[in-house]
Amino acid sequence: MSARSVVVTGMGATTPLGGTVASTWEALLAGQSGIHTLTHDWVTKYELPVRFGAELAVPAAEVLKKVETKRMDPSAQYAMVASRQAWQDAGAPEVEPERLVVAIGTGIGGFTTTLNAWDTLREKGPRRVYPLSVPMLMPSSPAGNVSIELGARGGARTPVSACASGAEAMALGMDLIQSGRADVVVAGGTEAAIHPLTFAGFSAMQALSTRNDDPATASRPYDTSRDGFVMGEGAAIVVLESEEHAKARGATIYAELAGAGISSDAHNIVAPEPEGAGASRAMTLALEQAGMSTTDISHINAHATSTPVGDVAESNAIRAAFGSDADGIPVSATKSQTGHLLGAAGAVEALLTIMAIRDRIAPAVRHITDFDPAVTIDVVRGEHRTLPEGPIAAMDNSFGFGGANVALIFRSVA
Repeated sequence: MSARSVVVTGMGATTPLGGTVASTWEALLAGQSGIHTLTHDWVTKYELPVRFGAELAVPAAEVLKKVETKRMDPSAQYAMVASRQAWQDAGAPEVEPERLVVAIGTGIGGFTTTLNAWDTLREKGPRRVYPLSVPMLMPSSPAGNVSIELGARGGARTPVSACASGAEAMALGMDLIQSGRADVVVAGGTEAAIHPLTFAGFSAMQALSTRNDDPATASRPYDTSRDGFVMGEGAAIVVLESEEHAKARGATIYAELAGAGISSDAHNIVAPEPEGAGASRAMTLALEQAGMSTTDISHINAHATSTPVGDVAESNAIRAAFGSDADGIPVSATKSQTGHLLGAAGAVEALLTIMAIRDRIAPAVRHITDFDPAVTIDVVRGEHRTLPEGPIAAMDNSFGFGGANVALIFRSVA
């Protein structure tokens, strides 16, 4: 490792599979699905065509104080839950406040607060609008609240790049540490967009799966019958440190964040570039920054949202970046169990990639009954795949509307 290598010393999460990283990982390996029929009144009120989603396994209200849930949008609540876990997992490191940064991305931000405040204004008038509505609805609210919690004065940053936001926040954290501008960065993503408007909007785009009769298996990346993604929510956070800072305090190191590649398709605001040119460039840039070749990658956690076009485009991108070396790399698609957490997806999948390295397990992709022949990569099906012993590295891909592409590479340290 170089003098400014960036390592992961803490992890936290709240997801549709569990309220912690450990419970999420355990449920994932057990084959459980976090996707269920929704019980909200608005599902029937608005006659929504999609009636299921992937809500948190442990509601934030069960973890936070009542005053915290009142003063924070759900997106900030989820980030706070995950950040507290990650900070404690890292041993609450002592760091100069000016050298501590928070970087938490989100795709949509304080969506629920925005719409609730608008409803209040229309129905009850301006005097009834909650005074904290604006600081709650800001996309930067999660990063701001966590920075206050931790006393971080080095910056409260908010990358917003749709479904690549959480991964981009980690890439930003890596850059801040490598450039010497920070010693510790609390980084990740959060999203709380399960709301009738998002369901209506995505349904109008025909982007969501409509398997109302079997929601648990609705997210089925790489299956010929896949018909769209499943809306999810949650947050995932890591504590990133310079290797020097982590070792000086005797911290447990989970993995090294060895490389990050960022690109954009400049193709379509919604659809990915079909050949995956931009996505493959992000992967190649991540490999270059890590000083690795394609043969150094032992596992890929794909973005794989379960959309007919997106899964094939990513397969093409992996093939373009890795060539024939892609034949021997097991590819997982954990959205088959978590659903798609939008701006938090890349962060959650980064944590699952780290866990895969730690336990030497590439999780099997669930719900594949008829594998799509247009997908030309080595997708893990049936049983989990054992990863090699010794030093290994794994890639986490995240792509978003607007053509945003982020690839992260994590490397084992033991």
